[in-house]
Amino acid sequence: MPKVTLSDKRPSPDALLRQVRREDRGRLKIFLGAAPGVGKTYAMLIEGAARRRAGDDVVIAVIETHGRAETDALLEGMEVIPRRDIAYRGHILTEMDIDAVLRRAPRIALVDEYAHSNAEGCRHPKRWQDVAELLDAGIDVYTTLNIQHVESLNDVVAGFTRVRVRETVPDSVFEQAEIKLIDIPPDELIERLKDGKVYVPQEASRALGHFFSRPNLSALREMALRRAALSVDRRMLEELDAGGVAGTYAAGERILVAIGEQPGSDVLVRTAKRFADGLRAPWTVVHIETPSSEGFDETEQRRIAATLALAATLGARIATIPAETVVAGLRSQIEAQRATQLILGRSHGNWWSKIRRGSVLEALTRAHDVSIHVIPSAETLVRRSWHHKFPQGWGGPRPYAVSVLFVTLTTLFAVAAAPLIGAGAIDLIYLVPVILSATFFGLRPGLTASLAAALAFNFFFLDPVHTFTITDPQSMLTMLILTGVALVTSNLAGRLRTRAQIGIRSAEENASLAAFGQNLARAADRQATAVATCDEVSRLIGVRAILLDHRGDKLQTLVSRPREISMSPVDQAAAEWAWNSGEPAGRGTSTLVASDWQFHPLRTGLGVLAVLGIANEDGRDPVTADKATLLATLVGQAALAHERLHLEDEMRQLSILDERDRLRAALLSSIGHDLRTPLTGVTTAIEAIAARHPDAEGLPAARAGAVRLRRFLDNLVELVRLDVGGIELAIKPVDLTDAVAGAVHDLKDLLNDQEIDFQVPAGLPLIRADERLLHHILLNLLANAIQHGGNDGPISVIGLRTPDAVKLTIRDRGKGLEPGTESSVFDTFVQGRGGDRLGGSGLGLAIVKGFSDALGVAIHAANDRGGGAAFTLVFPQSLIVIADD
Repeated sequence: MPKVTLSDKRPSPDALLRQVRREDRGRLKIFLGAAPGVGKTYAMLIEGAARRRAGDDVVIAVIETHGRAETDALLEGMEVIPRRDIAYRGHILTEMDIDAVLRRAPRIALVDEYAHSNAEGCRHPKRWQDVAELLDAGIDVYTTLNIQHVESLNDVVAGFTRVRVRETVPDSVFEQAEIKLIDIPPDELIERLKDGKVYVPQEASRALGHFFSRPNLSALREMALRRAALSVDRRMLEELDAGGVAGTYAAGERILVAIGEQPGSDVLVRTAKRFADGLRAPWTVVHIETPSSEGFDETEQRRIAATLALAATLGARIATIPAETVVAGLRSQIEAQRATQLILGRSHGNWWSKIRRGSVLEALTRAHDVSIHVIPSAETLVRRSWHHKFPQGWGGPRPYAVSVLFVTLTTLFAVAAAPLIGAGAIDLIYLVPVILSATFFGLRPGLTASLAAALAFNFFFLDPVHTFTITDPQSMLTMLILTGVALVTSNLAGRLRTRAQIGIRSAEENASLAAFGQNLARAADRQATAVATCDEVSRLIGVRAILLDHRGDKLQTLVSRPREISMSPVDQAAAEWAWNSGEPAGRGTSTLVASDWQFHPLRTGLGVLAVLGIANEDGRDPVTADKATLLATLVGQAALAHERLHLEDEMRQLSILDERDRLRAALLSSIGHDLRTPLTGVTTAIEAIAARHPDAEGLPAARAGAVRLRRFLDNLVELVRLDVGGIELAIKPVDLTDAVAGAVHDLKDLLNDQEIDFQVPAGLPLIRADERLLHHILLNLLANAIQHGGNDGPISVIGLRTPDAVKLTIRDRGKGLEPGTESSVFDTFVQGRGGDRLGGSGLGLAIVKGFSDALGVAIHAANDRGGGAAFTLVFPQSLIVIADD
């Protein structure tokens, strides 16, 4: 049971508001699985049937049983809403009839395959949008989802499965959903796959060789477990906040990092980043702004701003929290964040500050049940120079002069009023200038007024007057009490003024940042985002602003404030340096300080997306120390806004490419299959003619053309299978000598009398490969060599054993490759000198590359020094069969 330190925690208004909004909508329950076949649909139907038996109104809005008998059996006795027929490109597709479900208005609707993409003609392009409409109508929805369909995990899953899922759902759907994890071990899922309980046998065999490998399933399972735990933790925190329940409730790790003005804070943030990555935990970096923060010099303020900016680029949430003391601020943040891990830097304050303020570590250890990590840094051990031992920020002479003037005016008034009110009340009058000085000018002028008031009271009103001597013990006591009261009053008034200033500044900055965030959210393109960024930076920081983007080969201005701004060559160089290095440059930095502008890269995980420049009209440093943190936050928000636009552009491009690839695959598949039948007839006719007239003119050309067309169609079909991931590998030991001889034999009609220089040693070790795919690779490489270099000399096939690989090179004596095309010759439909050149299909070398990648074999193209093109297959050590194997 967590230790509760504050029992009077109030319910969070935001959490209460979210709960109220949730009550007005239906409830979403997601049956989450790591992969197809874990039993999500089955579990959803079981729970739906149980709710129906309990008296709830449950209907099936859409279900996909995939022919699984045990799933079909669960449909008995359940009400199923008929699907809607949609005509699509000459076919009739069926989709969920959302209007029928809304008219039926059940208590619970079962909607399978949450990430499904609807056919054209539906109200919404995605099924999860249909579900949102059902939820808005007050209908509870049960649905199913695989973890690879979560938008933020799409790239991660594609990275290790080599399969990019096109149907995704936004991460935001998890915020209001109840997650039920349907989990089975990878070995059990593989057994289900082999038994035909997931796919039909042919598809199951193919899936086991690709997506459903044991490492892939283990990784997907871990991702599903973590996502479910994250959703449960978020839901728990929201309920705790809504109920006003105190305590950390360490069901999941949450990290809080406290930074200060000391050197070494950047080390603290980097350490915390590694710590958060290891725990897979959210982390927040905070700076507690206390009254003593007013005394920080410019270097210390810039250090804080730079550390917060670093934390933002590393993915942390950042915040500056006003508080009376560091301990009070950290306590409030530990409670607000429900942090389970607190990371601090080692404090090296002097003994007086520890006595006066106490130890932060000891206070937090006593007050909270939280794990505290103290990170030492070599930089924090460096003692401050002597001038840092004294208080900073005394300000100019004007506040002190005015404070003394207040005391002088009070003395004149007291001298005039003494005969009327008596000397006993004079000491109270001297509290007025002390309070005024502390209120208007702060603590130090207030203390100055306290001392001046005590001296004036002693000099003019304590016997003997007009001296600083005190002879009467009662006068001495009065003097001491007046001094003490004045000092305490000055201290209190000064602190209140400082807190008020910090609070007002924080409120103004928070309001400005919130407005800035809303403006960026409304911006729909890069131009609108640039306008919002320059306008807000110019207004909040009080500087000129310019936003630059890389177009073509140089940085160009997107927006500037004021509109007409010209930059010198030094300014342009500083901006280019900021773009290329990802670090600030220009005035006030350590790079190209001769520039009048200070440039900040808008950098995210995608790299530098734009450069923000700021400058002062009078040529001074554009950012004062007290504005450095605000600027860092503005730059971070602007960078995230540009990242959002960049990702949206990429998603649109990917959608276009996906649709293009889908149409291309459909076209190629149709051509490849539809032409096979007439080609078979042509081949049969040629052989019939050859049987009757073996010496007929043109017969060899007809046979060669039919063989070439057959190979072209085979390439089309294999290319489609390669694009859709339908290649099934049958790895076994293969002799390269036999493999090359088989490919040469199949091309005998194309070779005619072409000479083959066969240099493959019989002693080459066997390699592990799919014999059929390797045969296709060799066929296409040899056909390419015959077509583009066969008339200019022999075609060489050279095998070579190196210490870490086996290499097989096919070399022709043609004109070779065009310079710079060594990589592009493997692209689909590329025709050029050295590849599938003019007159070729542009498919052969693309298939060579695709099949080589599938086998784990590297393929290189180059011009041979003796003339012609050389294509080399490199079989790494892992594919070489050792004799002991």
